[in-house]
Amino acid sequence: MLSRVAESVYWMNRYMERAENYSRFLDVNFQLSLDLNEDSNRQWMPLVYTTGDNELFSRKYNSPSKENVIHFMSLDTENPNSIMNCLIRARENARTIRENISTPMWEVINEFYLTIKSKRRFDESDMPGIAEFFKAIRNQCLLFYGCQEATISHDEVWHFALLGRLLERADKTTRILDMKYFILLPPREDVGSTLDLIQWLSLLKSASAHEMFNRFYTRITPKSIAEFLILDKIFPRAIRFCLSKTFDSLKVLSGTEKDSYGEETEKKVGVLLSEMNYASIDEIFSSGMHEYLDQLQVRLNGIASQLDETYFRN
Repeated sequence: MLSRVAESVYWMNRYMERAENYSRFLDVNFQLSLDLNEDSNRQWMPLVYTTGDNELFSRKYNSPSKENVIHFMSLDTENPNSIMNCLIRARENARTIRENISTPMWEVINEFYLTIKSKRRFDESDMPGIAEFFKAIRNQCLLFYGCQEATISHDEVWHFALLGRLLERADKTTRILDMKYFILLPPREDVGSTLDLIQWLSLLKSASAHEMFNRFYTRITPKSIAEFLILDKIFPRAIRFCLSKTFDSLKVLSGTEKDSYGEETEKKVGVLLSEMNYASIDEIFSSGMHEYLDQLQVRLNGIASQLDETYFRN
């Protein structure tokens, strides 16, 4: 398989996953602002910090208002990670490997692009329109994943697609968690308050995890949410689940036996996954949640860099 094809299918999926994740936590925060009837810096600026684009945002905008943050993260063409730019890049990657993906996949991503490319700015008075926009983004991304699942062979192309989606998803889950634990951590007097509970619920909804969380936990607590989103084995947006499936795909690509590893990327993922298999949420809290999540992000970036060096630079 050509490294060019592998890299394009990998990034096509990373960009689609990034667009979907942005639409999730923008929409949840937007709905939260309507429920709480507030539009404070405390509520909106953390979303920009989550993406790591806070310096660019500060250079472009005077204040982190609802309108500015939503525009910056969704439609701003000068923001390389906006939903619009993610879609443009995903489509371009799909175009360059047109012969390696199915016609339904191309049609979904192309129609998706044509639908939103003319969008320039949200009308402040059109609140339902903003909600519908984010819903459409999520639905189109899920349609793309479904087409990919059902219409291409589950060969090397498929596994590189999974690697892009899973590594992006794991990274965004760490950032969503860190946003609440570190940036949105309430004052001591607000811990356990109605506002605090609503914010925890919004965090679960940002990962589409609320219903699945309720199947296994009876109470919403910081530890139970962190445990579910970090260590759960079967929820598809949990970090441990993403790493487990990443490891499986790497094993297929390298062709190595179960108890050995074929290249450095596989080793890095295997070591991290082994540590998580024996970790407990109490240990994570004792060592510091923010520090743990920060190290996870560093290691996920290291895995992505090693994958790039191993498969895409040959």
